[in-house]
Amino acid sequence: MSGEGYRIAAEAVRNAGALIITAGAGMGVDSGLPDFRGEWGFWNAYPMYERLGLTFVGAANPAHFEQDPAFGWGFYGHRTNLYRGTEPHRGFRILKEWTARFDLPYFVVTSNVDGHFQKAGFDEERVLEVHGSIHHLQCLKPCSGAIWPHREEIPVDIETMRSLRIPRCIRCGGVARPNVLMFGDSSWVGDRTDRQEGRFGSFLEESRGRGTVVLEMGAGTSIPTIRNLSERLGRRKGVTVARINPREPWIDAPHLSISEGALAALTAIDKRLRLLASPLP
Repeated sequence: MSGEGYRIAAEAVRNAGALIITAGAGMGVDSGLPDFRGEWGFWNAYPMYERLGLTFVGAANPAHFEQDPAFGWGFYGHRTNLYRGTEPHRGFRILKEWTARFDLPYFVVTSNVDGHFQKAGFDEERVLEVHGSIHHLQCLKPCSGAIWPHREEIPVDIETMRSLRIPRCIRCGGVARPNVLMFGDSSWVGDRTDRQEGRFGSFLEESRGRGTVVLEMGAGTSIPTIRNLSERLGRRKGVTVARINPREPWIDAPHLSISEGALAALTAIDKRLRLLASPLP
């Protein structure tokens, strides 16, 4: 994107009365997390599933926990360990610095289940995880609406993608599963996400008319939950959307389309913000 485009994005952030950060799977790529885009993207990250003929949709399925819990936990245990061991990239810190520098009320809406916004220091009460969180557990049945923090260690045999330990429900002792919305999922307990949605709704009411910037990062079209939300928000009066995506950046004017990865785009916008703040010679 041209320097002029980054300047426009920087001015929108500097003049904003509120900031909404919307993020899809592409947000984590700069942290070193795998890109599951398409079957080959998934198989590059998990070649053992290619041998089994399993796609991401096939692996992220609650049926595995019911039929073979060790296999179900193989995928989600590996991802838990990966997310725990990965640090959020510098773009998260840039966003957090903007909220402090410009005294910006903010809210984060993400389809990611990795918990990296909280890990980067964003307020838990200002994050909406629309697909749940891998760092929380629930009963597989479920026997109740209980959701509790996932503090278990899950060793995984990489050759077989089977977990060597299966977490148990704190209420009934049955198999526990991640509190993540999977494909074809009828047993997900959505109460935690419902509460987050309630707080986000209150934020939208409080920020109405303030002049809001929506920064969307890494949200693709294959699962368009985040893109659709950004576009709905963009139809509200006084809202400017900047869509940051290296592959699918298009969005209708007057909103901004930035064909770049999250870290590179945020770094470029931050550079313009610092230039705007510098006194003229």
